[in-house]
Amino acid sequence: MSRKRFLGMNCAVAQTLEQVGDWWTLLIVRDALLGLSRFHEFEESLGISKNVLSDRIHKLVDHGIFAKHRLHEPGERFEYTLTRKGKDLWVVITALRLWSDKWIYGKEHVPLIVRERGTGRTLTRLVAVDERGDPLDASKLESVPGPGFGWEVSS
Repeated sequence: MSRKRFLGMNCAVAQTLEQVGDWWTLLIVRDALLGLSRFHEFEESLGISKNVLSDRIHKLVDHGIFAKHRLHEPGERFEYTLTRKGKDLWVVITALRLWSDKWIYGKEHVPLIVRERGTGRTLTRLVAVDERGDPLDASKLESVPGPGFGWEVSS
């Protein structure tokens, strides 16, 4: 059974899944956020096959999430760094991690603690805010058509 494609679906979540919606891709982005940048580093960290890793990295480059830089080393060696678009996935990765900390691991078994350098304060939740920076209550939100509501996604 092949994976469903969302290219023609006019939905922000579906379009995001088209670019980063498989577990290997999100784990590669996670590792890049943790400082990895070389093919062999991703391969070693994830235990992923070379062909799958190569495919996912090429897609990340094609989607502008990774930038590919040739290294000044013998042979064809490259480094893959997160672009601004890729760095913005920090919020997505963090939200998934925090959800897992709460619902899968529980406080006593959290596998990774994220602290602010300097203060040592830990990151324990993300809060949605409005344009003024005031926290929003999800139960009081509504969804209405946006400017791209009638827009058709081209395949």
